[in-house]
Amino acid sequence: MFTEAIGKKSNKVKNIVERGAVRKFAESIGDMHPIYLDEETGEKSRYKRNIAPPTFPRVFDYGVIEDLKLPNKGLIHGEQNYHYERPLLVGEEIYCYTVVKDYYEKQGKNGSMGFLVLENGGEDLAGNIIFTSSSAVIITEAVRKGLKV
Repeated sequence: MFTEAIGKKSNKVKNIVERGAVRKFAESIGDMHPIYLDEETGEKSRYKRNIAPPTFPRVFDYGVIEDLKLPNKGLIHGEQNYHYERPLLVGEEIYCYTVVKDYYEKQGKNGSMGFLVLENGGEDLAGNIIFTSSSAVIITEAVRKGLKV
């Protein structure tokens, strides 16, 4: 169903690790660690500024992959893994993108399910990778039938 999308990549989109967004995110996940929030703690750290929580990239814009049409509802977020070269620094610009890595199907008790594997990336201004994340989007039989119509 989505095998033709394997290898397709979105354009890079500029995102900013904004202090207010980091604060709201930390509050929402219940992790008020001073390295995320307190400027003095950030200045005294080895990074010389505050950093964002590890799952913060979830809020970034990763662009659009042309011709990849997923429904707005009915998808299941299967998993998410992050790999960091270094932390995200509060105030920095990050250029983010998505690549379709794989698509496969498995038989479940309610019919066939599709698994769309996506890789997100975030780079600094010089093009150096800061983080990558991989995720699996599960497309249920009911959603798959709706897409074929």
